[in-house]
Amino acid sequence: MLSFHKAVASDFEQVNQLIVDQLHSNVGLVENIGHYLVEAGGKRLRPLLVLLCANALGYKKEARLELAAIIEFIHTATLLHDDVVDVSALRRGRPTANAQWGNAPSVLVGDFLYSRAFQMMVRIGDMDIMGILADTTNTISEGEVQQLVNAKNPDISEADYYTVIHKKTAALFEAACETAAVLAGANASMRTALRAYGYHLGLAFQLVDDALDYQGDAATLGKNVGDDLAEGKPTLPLLRAMQVGTPDQADVVANALRAGDATQLNAIVAIVETTGGATYTLDAARTQAQQAIAQLAELPDSDYKRALVTLANFSVDRDH
Repeated sequence: MLSFHKAVASDFEQVNQLIVDQLHSNVGLVENIGHYLVEAGGKRLRPLLVLLCANALGYKKEARLELAAIIEFIHTATLLHDDVVDVSALRRGRPTANAQWGNAPSVLVGDFLYSRAFQMMVRIGDMDIMGILADTTNTISEGEVQQLVNAKNPDISEADYYTVIHKKTAALFEAACETAAVLAGANASMRTALRAYGYHLGLAFQLVDDALDYQGDAATLGKNVGDDLAEGKPTLPLLRAMQVGTPDQADVVANALRAGDATQLNAIVAIVETTGGATYTLDAARTQAQQAIAQLAELPDSDYKRALVTLANFSVDRDH
């Protein structure tokens, strides 16, 4: 268990049980895929944010556990759909659900998880929370479509890239933090600050993920290295390499992106290293992490606040 999980370890046990309970379905395949995903583990960062923020604000009621499970269901649904769209075969060191059961069951179980999340939201009965999460799921979908549009296009700007990673990744981090603040009855200033914490933290995480795709190894990452290149994703390490590299280096990267040519991975990794593309990306992630921590200034000191700070630092000091 990572140190920032320890502050809410008992909450997490209850959330995990709630997730299992809420996966119940009369259709066996739904439960099989659902349990397969739950057993895969992962950092569970989004529900963790709900628990840390709610507890940091002194909110201890049962609804925080339900909200954490809701956020995890939304996230898991997006992963199921992502893996189909990206034709991914490996996640968290195991075959993806679409590799195991096929695309159609994966998409449909993703839909089940989305709808189960909204059923649970109705039980919480807070229109503010429902509004935030409805907007967030819409934003995530837009981000996925925009990423698809940007695929194999080496000419997008850094601003375009940041727009996509905000919508795809940071939006749910934002929502996890803000909905916890709403649940706890926080004032407008605290709600805005925690939302901003989630925004910067989410960007930091995605920036590091994108850097690791050209620095890590499959065993550590739990996914195939070079997947981003095979999908023609113009991530920041590549954008930076094309921006500051020689014309020949920029052409190699651009052509590999246009073709989605993962056979060029070794050459691309060498160019990213030579041009400092990964370092540039990690530096940007560190800036985002520090901006996240700055948003916690108004939060009362507690183990939960310290865990939020530790989590922000972990976001840029990790290898997976």
